[in-house]
Amino acid sequence: MTARPAAQGSAAPDPVGHGPGAKPTSRDDWLDEALGLLARRGAGAVTVLDLSERLGVSRSSFYWHFRGRDGLFDALLERWDAVNTRSIVRQADAPADTITAAVCNVFRCWFNPALFSPRLDVAVREWARLSDAARVRLDAADGKRMAAIEAMFARHGFAPQEALVRARVLYTMQIGYYALDFREPIEARLALTPHYLETFAGVAPRDEEVAQIRAYALEHAGLPDFDDPT
Repeated sequence: MTARPAAQGSAAPDPVGHGPGAKPTSRDDWLDEALGLLARRGAGAVTVLDLSERLGVSRSSFYWHFRGRDGLFDALLERWDAVNTRSIVRQADAPADTITAAVCNVFRCWFNPALFSPRLDVAVREWARLSDAARVRLDAADGKRMAAIEAMFARHGFAPQEALVRARVLYTMQIGYYALDFREPIEARLALTPHYLETFAGVAPRDEEVAQIRAYALEHAGLPDFDDPT
């Protein structure tokens, strides 16, 4: 008897298209593999054929979980937004006694690729140059991120226009840093952190704030960000 396909978007493992003894693949398996390809090689490299070969399954098993490649792409944008955008919003909303401590909360995204993946964000921005759907999602994500940072500055007493400008400077500077693929040793980056904090916040950070963000950065230095598989 032939198994009936589950509903589209099902998270259940797929029993279709596997050789004897092969492990069933879930929707997350396909998404994880596709997300890595997107981050490393761009949207054009994300094909059903390539993914099925990497997962060791037949192409027909893909349709157990997605309504074609467009369905996969929609899910990829959802996953990217859920990780990168949600992390910035959560960190900007986190309690902080001072504006410099609040900015340090956001800085944690820049030091920890598990919170915010620079490589994936750059890939989505490149994709958005060619895809209207990706462009719409990217514009919405940028808006949510900057709004959260703007609200952070407003909570710490900055006037509306100043909160807006400071949020834009903080956010667009960091996104530009990634877009330029600017590279520097972690120690050089950390040496400038107090100056960045004072520039963004308008006041010098406390010594303990600098020490805490430095410790956090060193703890997460070298974590993989969709590195090429060895």
